[in-house]
Amino acid sequence: MLDIQNIRKDFPILNREVNGKPLIYFDNAATSQTPQQVIDVIVDYYTKYNANIHRGVHSLSQEATDAYEQARQKIQSHFNAKHSHEIIFTSGTTHGINLVANGFASLLNDGDEIIVSALEHHSNIVPWQMLCEKTGAKLKVIPMNKNGELVLSDFDSILNENTKLVFVNHISNALGTINPIETIIEKAHTVGAAVLVDGAQSCPHIKPDVEALDVDFYVCSAHKICGPTGVGMLYGKEEWLKKLPPYQGGGEMIAEVSFEKTTYADLPHKFEAGTPNICGGIAFGAAIDYMNSIGFDNIANYENELLEYATNQLQCIEDLKIYGTSNNKTSVISFNVGNIHPYDIGTLLDKMGIAVRTGHHCAQPIMDFYKIPGTIRASFMFYNTKEEIDTFIAALKKAIMMLS
Repeated sequence: MLDIQNIRKDFPILNREVNGKPLIYFDNAATSQTPQQVIDVIVDYYTKYNANIHRGVHSLSQEATDAYEQARQKIQSHFNAKHSHEIIFTSGTTHGINLVANGFASLLNDGDEIIVSALEHHSNIVPWQMLCEKTGAKLKVIPMNKNGELVLSDFDSILNENTKLVFVNHISNALGTINPIETIIEKAHTVGAAVLVDGAQSCPHIKPDVEALDVDFYVCSAHKICGPTGVGMLYGKEEWLKKLPPYQGGGEMIAEVSFEKTTYADLPHKFEAGTPNICGGIAFGAAIDYMNSIGFDNIANYENELLEYATNQLQCIEDLKIYGTSNNKTSVISFNVGNIHPYDIGTLLDKMGIAVRTGHHCAQPIMDFYKIPGTIRASFMFYNTKEEIDTFIAALKKAIMMLS
């Protein structure tokens, strides 16, 4: 059992008001809130040992370097990567995806095929379209059904010896569907294809084990996991990271530089050109520590309670339709009410202090599938409560009445 009220004390922002009402924050799929323990680490860095890393003999530089590399090791341990150099610090999930896509531009040929799913965020669609334009590769899509689940029988039919890459999110940001990535990875490897999993939405709720999954690449963002924005992680198997060329050139990613030739640094620095987000990386490690102190089994169990509780209440509202009804999903609910535009409901909820997300959630193909302009999305974290859901339901009913 989690002591939710005690946990909520860790998050200063939950004490504020919006439009004269206590804040109810149900936009966690966009970004989670940050606990005081992580905020303290950020303040501590800038007040005690702010310095550039890997390049200085002075004490501050060495302290910053040690803290940064310790954070990399925390992330390695959390995701159960075999080597710490398989953890590449990035600016976020999108950066990690683009790094891999850029690298494969030199490995693909005309006629090769890559596969994405119909449930992807735009960040896991656009880079692959750009890659296809550069290389002549063909993009294929695993379709979805009305429950918001992938149709794996169709995946079997499009997977073949020409498939070089498969990309799928672990959890849909728009619908909350948990995809069967274990099956997808296993099937893709039978034809020799590499697999990248977008873990942006899964990492706040579950603890991925990249070794057990046998995944080739896994990406996520710290700001979804109670950390800061502007920092994330790309895990890549060592053999794949060695095959890919550097994504950016500059300082840090070099071994030797002359005007005749440059040689590149070993992993992970080969992919970390320039001064990194040092404080962000350290705070990412602190966020991992914080989440593990809560416990991911505890988090999953409690958030499933919130999901079930909110779903049952929403289903009692007339003309309300939930999109994404898979039995295997996380604490995200996307819905619409009759012909009311989701933006209008979201605006009125904000007036009552409730933060939800409205629109297509950077997943426009999903909205096109359902033939809707977007949805209202309520997404929960372990610091939310059933009492907040009760207030949300009452406010939603009020908004519907005002707009009907």
